[in-house]
Formats: sequence, structure tokens, C-alpha cells
Amino acid sequence: MPAPRPSRLLAALLLTPLLAGCFSSPSGEAAGGPADGARLRVALAFPPAERLSPYGADATILSRLGVVEGLTALDGNGAAAPALASSWSRQGARGWQFTLREATFHDGSEVTARAVAASLTRAARARPAPAALSGVTLTAEAVDRHRVRVTTGRPDPILPLRLSSPSLAVLSAEAYRDEDRVDPAGTGTGPFVLKDVTGTSSATLDRYDGYWGGRAQAAGIDVRFVPDGTARTNALRSGAADIAEAVPVAQAATLPRGTRRETATTRTTSLLLNFRSGPFRDAGLRSAARAAVDTTALAEGVYEGHADPGKGIYGPAVTWAEGRHREPAGRAPAKRPDGARVTLATYDNRPELPEVAQVLKQQLERAGFRVELVVREYSRLEADALAGRFDAFVLARNSLVDTGDPVAVLAGDHTCAGGYNLARLCAPRVDRAVAAAERAVGTAERREAALRAEAEILGTDSVVPLVHQRVVTGVGRTVRGVLLDPYERTLIGTGTRR
Repeated sequence: MPAPRPSRLLAALLLTPLLAGCFSSPSGEAAGGPADGARLRVALAFPPAERLSPYGADATILSRLGVVEGLTALDGNGAAAPALASSWSRQGARGWQFTLREATFHDGSEVTARAVAASLTRAARARPAPAALSGVTLTAEAVDRHRVRVTTGRPDPILPLRLSSPSLAVLSAEAYRDEDRVDPAGTGTGPFVLKDVTGTSSATLDRYDGYWGGRAQAAGIDVRFVPDGTARTNALRSGAADIAEAVPVAQAATLPRGTRRETATTRTTSLLLNFRSGPFRDAGLRSAARAAVDTTALAEGVYEGHADPGKGIYGPAVTWAEGRHREPAGRAPAKRPDGARVTLATYDNRPELPEVAQVLKQQLERAGFRVELVVREYSRLEADALAGRFDAFVLARNSLVDTGDPVAVLAGDHTCAGGYNLARLCAPRVDRAVAAAERAVGTAERREAALRAEAEILGTDSVVPLVHQRVVTGVGRTVRGVLLDPYERTLIGTGTRR
């Protein structure tokens, strides 16, 4: 197995004392202190990109740390399960009624139907819209103190699933005092309350003893945002961190077996080609780029077997899609690139992505493209990516993270009105196929429609699936109860402790 690059390893070793200081427990407990009530030290890969707004990519940070919850959650089978709502029922073609459990916000106020309606209304008005609401309009109103009615602009058979999205978390009125931003500090409902955030470097959370689901076993969480994957891994190895997410595959084997957890996820790494501007407006050049990519080389080389070659938007962890992908429709004949200049961008929070991009650069250049590579931290890259300032972008995306519904990611990422459409794809045949999938009601019918829409999307060659990823998480030997799931929504819960 390749050793870490000397420069990156040296940087990690130099960072170890700094990380140890940053993870010092506010309560004065030493590392490896008493298990009952000890604070957890967590190294996360992604710093907040939008000041921890729940309406974008930061929403999963809040859900993984146990700060926020929605009306529903996802169970192990990907179905909607009770969370802040204890039950729900359909009310006509476009309405749903949710009955709330007894719960309080972190500021001590009660979770009422009026508060829930106000929170969902704010999310529905957010611009850009949360990915879970792509193509969906909704209104929410209190029926009485403990029942809220949600009505959609058109029938939405998966609304309970949609409301499990971290971006539709319910917050107290205090979160919305500032018209220009949403503040989750002290306004969530989860087992941990966000107390302080220091820019993009760290965050402090304390246990919320009033949590409806029972008192958490950890006294709090000290978070350090560490974009460098080598530094995250070294923090775990040195004992400066109890949990380190996204361990680089190049270092996974160097961790003792008892501290390495590998989770099959619904995450697919893809090459996104700018459909609306630059060289890849030409369908023939998109086809040439797709033909130049060797996905097996990426899975076996860069990911060292911790990933599978890309087959579609949905990977092997989406078991119902395995072996049922359709042939992409309507692909254009490939054109000779003849030295076409393209800018290829990615981010380094997921440590394999820069290496993926470097290999892609070589593959594209062998095919006749001239490639400029841009690598930044994600929080410094997202705005430019959404604005279409790159010709190509390498993205690792969990296809079911937003709602658990296979259609939602298609609407949010690949339609003209999609709020997270980094490929800037806008094709009438794709929009029609996704709209048809959104109208499908039964589970089997919806999945079949999603596969038809997937084939239409792949037929544009604006999305080239590269690998389906298995994520490695570093967990200290004394840590118990870490929550690892294929949707990557959870990490710390009431039973997580050291």
C-alpha cells in the first residue's frame, strides 16, 4: 500500500500538538478520562460553508452532530420513521397531517404546531431552495397545539420521507430573528445543543438534558474542522481525536483494525460536465470526455479497492437498483477534442478527490483535451461551482442524503430548476423523465421511473459516474455507539460515548 506523501505526513505530525490543544475538554477531563459523561472529540472533514445554515450542505453537519431533527427520520430500510412527529396521515390528495410528540427546543420553548409550521414555511421560502424541496411547493399551518397540516402544490406521495431531510430540520423562533440568516445555535431539538462556533475551525456542543429521546451519555462534543485528511487520521492515531471522519484510503490500513470502520454508502463520485457554457456545451465533447474515463483505474488505483467502478447515479448500496440500470439514451457521437481547454475543479476535504482529479486530468489529456486543475477547500469552491465557473467538476454526492427518495436527488441535481445542479444540466427530455418519476406513487413504480430518468440524465453525458464509495471512519478504541449509516446523516447519538 502506498505510504503517505512525506510533505503531508510532516504536516500532520506538526498539526498533532495543535489539534490536541483544540480538543482539550472545557470540563478539564483528560483524554481517555472516565467513560461516563466524558466529552467526545470529533474531527470533521467539512468546515461550515454557509455559516451552518440548514438549507445547504451544512445541514448534514448539524444532523451528524445530533443538533437538529425533522418531523421524520430514515430507518434502516430507508423508510420514514417517527422523529418530532409521532405519527402522520394523508389528508386528501395534497395534504398530510402530523401529530407532534412532547418535546422542547434547546432554548426551553415547546415544540408546538405553530413553531413547526413557521419553521417549514421559512424553509419553503429559502432561496436557493433546499434540495429536498426542489420542484416542490408547500404550506404548513397549525391545526391545534400538537397537530400540523402540510399541503403541497401538487400531490406528493413521499412527503413524510422528504421531511426527514436535514435541510428541513425544525428550529425555534429564535433561529429566525435575523431575516438574512438562520441560526441553529441554541434553537434545535436534538440531544446536543450548539453552544459556540469559531468560524470554520471549531465548534462546541453540550448535552441537552431536556431531550425527548433520553439523556445523552456524552457530556458534550468538541468539534474541530480539519479539511486535511492526513491530519484527521493522525489526530485519531495520536489520541487527539476520538472520532475522525473520511479517513483517506491510503492510510486506512495503517490504523489498527479495531479503530477502522468501513461503511458501504449511497455516495457516488462523479465527473460533472458544464452543460450550459464552455467547451462542454458541445455534446460531442462531453461524449469524448466520458469515453476517456477509465473508472476501474480509479476504483482500484486511487481508492485501493475501497470503492466500486461507477455504473450509474445509484451504486451497489442502493440494492434495488443493482443490476437494473438502463442503457443511457440519446448519446451524441464523440468528437475529437483537438486541444480544447477545460478547467477541472474539485475539493480536498475528501482526501481522494484531488488524486481522482489528477488521474482524470491525465486521462482527458491523453484523449486530446488541455486541462487546468483547480483544487480548493469545499467552502471556498461551492459558490463558483454553483455559478458554473468551471468546465468540469469532481463531486462526491450521497444520492439519498437529501430525502431518502431516489427521485429527489435527480430533481435537485439534474433538472433546469435544480438547486444543486453543478453540471448546469437543462434538457427538456430529462425534466420530463424526472417529472414523471415525481408523479409515481407506489415504491416499485417510483424506483422504475427513477431508473428511466437516470438513463436520460446519463444520456446527456453531463454526468459521468466514476466510483461508488465505501467510507472509512476512524473510531477510538474506547468509543462506543458511533452511528454509521449509508445515508451519512448520523454520527453522534444519545448512546455515543467513551
